[in-house]
Amino acid sequence: MKYLFLGLAIAFELLGSSFLKVSNGFSKLIPSIVTIMAFIACFYFLSLALKFIPLSIAYAAWGGIGIVLTTVISVVIFKQSLDLPAVIGIVLIVAGVIIMNFFSKAASH
Repeated sequence: MKYLFLGLAIAFELLGSSFLKVSNGFSKLIPSIVTIMAFIACFYFLSLALKFIPLSIAYAAWGGIGIVLTTVISVVIFKQSLDLPAVIGIVLIVAGVIIMNFFSKAASH
């Protein structure tokens, strides 16, 4: 269940971030409401995941996976482009999350 909670937190973060872009600075009502509700759900599920996963590991995974998937959404849906430094930065973030999860003693209780 702990990874289901973390996955839901990531999914709602992606929804909230995507609708934040669409809300146009909170000037559009429906996208603004979706943004707020998605982030409330995101932090609720993240708080549930934190009952079982150490903060450092959960936050690294939540942030790292969120960054990668938000980037994919921004490229595919919003037609934004990436340059080489952005791709390198994302690869480094993913590498950091992998290293923390598989090699850090902080990942275990």
